[in-house]
Amino acid sequence: MAVVLRSADDVVALASSAGCSPLGVRGSNGTSAISGEIREPVLRLARENPRWGYQRIAGEVNGLGVRVSATTVKTILRRAGIGRRTRWTLLARVSAGAGAEHARGRLLHCRNDLAAAPYVLFFIELASRRVHFAGCTANPTSAWVTQQARQFAWTLQEQPSRFRFLVRDRGSKFTRDFDAVFASEGIRVIKTPARAPKANAIAERFVRTVRAECLDWLLIVNRDHLEGVLRVFVDHYNTHRPHRSLQLTPPEPNCHELRVVGTVSPGVQRRDRPGGLIHEYSYAA
Repeated sequence: MAVVLRSADDVVALASSAGCSPLGVRGSNGTSAISGEIREPVLRLARENPRWGYQRIAGEVNGLGVRVSATTVKTILRRAGIGRRTRWTLLARVSAGAGAEHARGRLLHCRNDLAAAPYVLFFIELASRRVHFAGCTANPTSAWVTQQARQFAWTLQEQPSRFRFLVRDRGSKFTRDFDAVFASEGIRVIKTPARAPKANAIAERFVRTVRAECLDWLLIVNRDHLEGVLRVFVDHYNTHRPHRSLQLTPPEPNCHELRVVGTVSPGVQRRDRPGGLIHEYSYAA
């Protein structure tokens, strides 16, 4: 007889039916003894990132090549006396949606201690959640938005797959010239319905993420500072930050080999970006 295991939940169910634990041996009180290679990074990430929730910690540990679920993270933290984690908060409003076929475009208004609060134009792919930062300005004229669209369209030639649609809202800055840029690339522009914010929900979710995880914690001094911070965050968002809609992987994940629990492994190192606001973890070479 052969048993096909399609997910980690199947492994847990099979192990439980056999009277053993997939995470280790059972303790005298019947609870699972979780391996130290799982427990130690979970506790470290929780202590160094008090705003992270169970899912975010699980995604970061998975990025180290050690498979762990949010339920296991919750169990480890409760046993260690660490209280309930908050849900991850997401911010940033750069709009763009794609996937293999769709993309979205929008302006984000950055409220900060600047004389003229700048606006940010971004695009986000619907399927992969990959964000493309186009630029920021204090005076988002239709000519500026169209020029940023041209520069973004030039980069599409380097993409392995082409977009078929671009979804945008009905803002006055998105003119016929903006639509013509994408039409020349064979991309059909679709306008969201009036008074229907959920039609652009993916972009709105990114706006919330960038604000909650980055902009709300910084004092932006000028446009160049904002642009530099956003470029760093977008790179982190695309290449490292785990996404729940992508099974806790980033849009452009680095390849990680699954580590065998119990083997001797080098220490985990932390990379601080920018200035320690964002933490990225990896095993030391």
